Amino acid sequence: MSTMHTLDFPFQSFPELTTSRLLLRNLNSNDQEMMFFLRSDKTVNAFIKREGAKKIEDAIDFMNMIQKGFEDGDNINWAICRKEDEKMIGSVCLWSFSEDLKTAEAGYSLHPDYQNQGIMNEALSKVIEFGFSTLNFEHIVAYTHYANQNSLKLLEKNGFKLQKEIKDPGNENNVILSVDKVS
Repeated sequence: MSTMHTLDFPFQSFPELTTSRLLLRNLNSNDQEMMFFLRSDKTVNAFIKREGAKKIEDAIDFMNMIQKGFEDGDNINWAICRKEDEKMIGSVCLWSFSEDLKTAEAGYSLHPDYQNQGIMNEALSKVIEFGFSTLNFEHIVAYTHYANQNSLKLLEKNGFKLQKEIKDPGNENNVILSVDKVS
């Protein structure tokens, strides 16, 4: 999905979400170093085809871009935090809304120290629920590298199914999965 469309969000301020262990909140200036890490670390970005952040200003620019995107109705990007300290450990987002505003793309990243603990599953499932119930999306898609087994397992655990007939024209190594709203 390369064309972005805006959504009139049905809320006045940034929607914080909570799970048993996590707070999903708006990004703030305390998150700059973690965002830089998430966008520059070779392990986190091993399967992502993009230019990594080279300096902290790159992360700040990205954070400013996604904040403006939220204000414009183009995306919602949550900082994933443990409830006990509200320190950012990852991010999860809905973005790249379809022209008919029925489909969004999910994206996520998590610091390696917090992987394989069910954290991303907890965060992503809450965001999917929010996307369907609050934003009324009918479909949520995710693009991931065919060899990224952890991402594939996460998506499958959340009901995503491989869309073999759809290709990512920008990256032949990506596969596309989607989950539909249950009526």
